[in-house]
Amino acid sequence: MKAVSRNWVASVHIALSIIGLPYTVVTSGICRTNPISRIPSLCAYRSVYMPSATHIKARCPVYPGSHTTRFPVPDDKVDWETDWPQYSPVNYTAPFVLKKPVWADPEIVEFSPQFNSLDGSVDRRSHKDPYRIQNGKPLNPHGRTGLEGRGLLGRWGPNHAADPIVTRWKTDSVGQCVNNTNSQRPVLQFVSIKRVDCGEWAIPGGMVDPGERVSQTLQREFSEEALNTLQASPSEKEKIQKRITELFDSDGLQVRLCKLW
Repeated sequence: MKAVSRNWVASVHIALSIIGLPYTVVTSGICRTNPISRIPSLCAYRSVYMPSATHIKARCPVYPGSHTTRFPVPDDKVDWETDWPQYSPVNYTAPFVLKKPVWADPEIVEFSPQFNSLDGSVDRRSHKDPYRIQNGKPLNPHGRTGLEGRGLLGRWGPNHAADPIVTRWKTDSVGQCVNNTNSQRPVLQFVSIKRVDCGEWAIPGGMVDPGERVSQTLQREFSEEALNTLQASPSEKEKIQKRITELFDSDGLQVRLCKLW
């Protein structure tokens, strides 16, 4: 936790509406190593929205965590505007989602969700453009995926999540920026976690609870996943929460909305 309080700064993205791939990029500039309480600005950030591209991960042959094979979708058939009467997506929703946990919607025939709007405490709005509805179901705005249903996700339509990307510039023992030996550019370090379920490295983060502010989700998920507060003692939790509050209230914090579908 000492490293976080000293010079881990810059929460960069809030990743929202998970269904596919991100197209927002953040670039950064100056290296700073000041304590977070005194940093007026971490770097110069520029948010760039990339043009729409075809799905890659959202068209993998087998849906993650299952044995369900997607209906194959070639590149030239991803766009919904392309006529394709032969398209027959496979319907799949994970069994544990169908058991109706509190964070999941019922099946689409069992209720009438208000798409593209705030539906009670559930936000069904996209941070992209309004999405289309076909036969009572929302269409993925980035095109066909070979699958219909919710898969591992709980909501019909956008599933909002918050992923804090906490970074710092690598420095030597005297606080000078360390450059990459090949590119001679500063080395940017970031906080990551190793997932228990698959062993892969990932950015800490999680789903936004109904009615919850995204800033609350960011702090909660970072505390639980990166700092293991679920296993901490009450006194340790208090110290960690103080540091997290300092980090997320710092002037160096930069928030960007990222469109993920």
